[in-house]
Amino acid sequence: MSHDSPPPEVRSDPGLVFARRESGDLLLDLYRPASGDRPVPVVLWLHGGGWFTGDRTLAPDLSRRVRATGCAVASVEYRLSGQALFPAQLHDVRSAIRFLRARAGEYGLDPRAVAVWGASAGGHLAALAGLTGHLDALPGEEDTDGDPSVQAVAESYGPVDLAAVVAESAPPGGAAASPEARLLGGPPSERAELARHASPLTWVTPAAPPFQISHGTADTLVRPGQSELLHEALAAAGVPSELYLVEGYKHGFLNPAGRLDVRIARAMDDGRLADEGPAPAVRRAPDAPGGEPTTFGFDDVDAFLRRHLTGSTSGEPR
Repeated sequence: MSHDSPPPEVRSDPGLVFARRESGDLLLDLYRPASGDRPVPVVLWLHGGGWFTGDRTLAPDLSRRVRATGCAVASVEYRLSGQALFPAQLHDVRSAIRFLRARAGEYGLDPRAVAVWGASAGGHLAALAGLTGHLDALPGEEDTDGDPSVQAVAESYGPVDLAAVVAESAPPGGAAASPEARLLGGPPSERAELARHASPLTWVTPAAPPFQISHGTADTLVRPGQSELLHEALAAAGVPSELYLVEGYKHGFLNPAGRLDVRIARAMDDGRLADEGPAPAVRRAPDAPGGEPTTFGFDDVDAFLRRHLTGSTSGEPR
C-alpha cells in the first residue's frame, strides 16, 4: 500500500508517534472518515512478515476498509525481532491501543469501540492483544497507563503454537533459523516458558472478545490446524468465534500484491483475495459447529467489525 493521497471521503494522519523506544519512535498511520460528525470506532491493522520484516505499509487497501465500515483504521508498527525479543511486540501493540484511546477526542474516535485486525505475525499479535486486553499490565510492560482492551479481534493465518509451527514447516536452516526462533531468541523447544507466553492458547479465557479467524487450507507456512486450535479453545471457553477455512488458499492472502521476495512467492497468495474476490470456504461457528459451505472475502471482515463495533448488521456502515 502506498502513501498516496486517500480518497476525499477518507482523511489521513500519517506518521503519528505512539511510543518511544530505545530502537526509535514507533509510528502509526491513521485513516478515518472525513465527515467527522460523530466519533467512530477504530481498528488497528497489524502487518505480517514473520516478526522480522514488514512495516505499516504492508497492508490491504485501508482507505477502502474505512469507506466500507465507517470505522477509522490505524496501520501500526511494532518492534521487529531484530530490534527486540518477545514480548516487546505485544507491548507495542498494547501501547498503540492505549494511545488511540487516549487521543480519541483529538481524532474523532470512539474509545468504547476498538478492534485489532492482523495477518500472519500480525494475526498472532492481534490474538494476543485481544486475549490479554483485560489485564491492566503485563510483566515487563513499559506503558501501563490507560485501557488496553479491545472489543473484537479479526485475525488471519496467525501462529498459535510456535513450537508446532516450527515442527510442521521444517524451515530452511532448521529450527534455530525459524522466524519463531528469531522472535524468542532461540528455538521454541529451548525457550519453552517464553514460547508458552507467546502462545495465544495460553491466554484464552471467557473474558476474551469475539473473534473472526480465517486461514487457507493450502497454507504450508502456518498450517490451518493452528487456527483450528485457537477456534476450538475459544469455543470451549464460551467466546464467540467464527473460523473460515478458505479452500485452496496459501499464506498471505490479505497482503497487497507486488511486495514479495521471489524466493517465497510460491508459498504465498499475496493479492489473491483482493484480485479474485470472495473465495469458497467452510465456516465454523456456534450456529454451524460442524462447518457450512460459504465464501470468505474482505466483506466478511468488514461485516464482522461493523457488527461488533457499531452494532450494524446491514451491508452499509451505520
